[in-house]
Order: sequence, then C-alpha cells, then structure tokens
Amino acid sequence: MLKKYNLNRKEYNTIVKTLSGRLFGYCVKYLQSKPDADDIVQDVFEKLWNNRKKVDFEKSKSWLFTTAHNTMLNYIKRRNRISYVDEVSSDDTQVCQIHQFELKEIINHSLEILPPVQKSIILLRDLEGYDYKEIGEILELSESQVKVYLFRARNKMKKRLKNLNMLEVKHA
Repeated sequence: MLKKYNLNRKEYNTIVKTLSGRLFGYCVKYLQSKPDADDIVQDVFEKLWNNRKKVDFEKSKSWLFTTAHNTMLNYIKRRNRISYVDEVSSDDTQVCQIHQFELKEIINHSLEILPPVQKSIILLRDLEGYDYKEIGEILELSESQVKVYLFRARNKMKKRLKNLNMLEVKHA
C-alpha cells in the first residue's frame, strides 16, 4: 500500500518560510536574474502545493531543490539561453571588459560555461553547503557521480580563471 503524505497548510507554510530564501538564492545564482529566479521559486512552491499529497514533509527540501533544478533547465531550454561555446570565445573587446569586472562577476562568468549539472553541483555545494549525499538526492545522482562532476566543474573554473588571469597579465 502506498503511503499518502498530504502536507497540511501549516507544514506547507513552514516549508515556504524556512526554505524560500535559500531556494531563491540558488535560483538567482543559477539564472543570474532576480525576476526569473522569483518566477521559478513561485512556480516551484505552486508545484509543491499541487503535489502536497505526494510529498513527504521530511523530504520536502530535497523535493524543492530537485524541482527547482529541473524547472530552471526547462526554462533555459525554452528561452534558448544555453550557449556555452559563445561564452568561452574572447576578443579584444572582451579582454578590455575583463579589467572592469569585479572578482564576483568573473566567477559568475566562469559558472556560465559549465554544463547545467556541474553548475548546479557547484552552487549546491559551495553556495548552499549541501553534502554529497544531499546533492545526489536532489539531482538524482550517486555520491561518486557528484564528486566526479564537482571535481570536473572546479577544474573547468580554475582553467577559465587562469586563462582570464593570463589575458589580464598580457594586456597590463
């Protein structure tokens, strides 16, 4: 027999109150847009309410972040915003702009070149502080897959930051 969970209004409000800020932060970092992140968070909480009979209160955090991750991927695909190769190419204009970026902007730019799963893992681990097991549950990956993707993502970012540093030294 399947267990029926049926979140009540009080549990739902508790989830919204305790997790909305973290969920919004994750979405903003991923999408680089507060209005888009706000839309995604509202959509995810609406989905939670609509699926309240299927969601266990104890696993609601994992459910929310998984749903947000998938919703953001679908949103990006719909808007044709995925363009990893274009982000990597550089020209003299881009090199001049690099001098104007603050460290935070350079890191955000480096995040943009990562594939969606790697980007999510970096944000969940380094921004949100989730452990490998929790990230695995959210993204439906094994702990070892999470570790491999995290390693690869960090290496890509290090390489990207190193290349930006070399460009800066050449033009200084």
